[in-house]
Amino acid sequence: MAVPSVLRCGCLTVDWGILNMLAYVMVGSNILKRSAKFYDAALAPLGLVRTGDSNRYFGYGPKSAPQKSQFYVTKPYDKKPATFGNGTMISLAAKSRRAVDEFHAAALASGGTDEGKPGPRPAGGSNYAAYVRDPDGNKICAYCAKAK
Repeated sequence: MAVPSVLRCGCLTVDWGILNMLAYVMVGSNILKRSAKFYDAALAPLGLVRTGDSNRYFGYGPKSAPQKSQFYVTKPYDKKPATFGNGTMISLAAKSRRAVDEFHAAALASGGTDEGKPGPRPAGGSNYAAYVRDPDGNKICAYCAKAK
């Protein structure tokens, strides 16, 4: 059976032609306005922009192709409070170490908390990452695999 290259499921559109394994990622929020302020600032250095708004969710996609959103922030469907998962983390690709540094600074300036300052991972390695928690406690990482 052939798999369609683009799948539309309710309010989401998934472009299978550019994905390897994940279709999209969602994190929960109890206060969408607060989360929008945080993610607008934190994801800008990664080249991601907000791609839509509703009273239940909003998404982010590449500035060059905003219709290809793969990261969403949502109020839980079951209307219970949003909570974060212990051991759960979402890592977003950064084009440079500078973008990782800017992500971390913007996240902290917008209400996030530090979970790991920008630096090589492992220490002395070529991977470069920074870790933060958003205002709802979700752990987010910016990751760059480029050596210097």
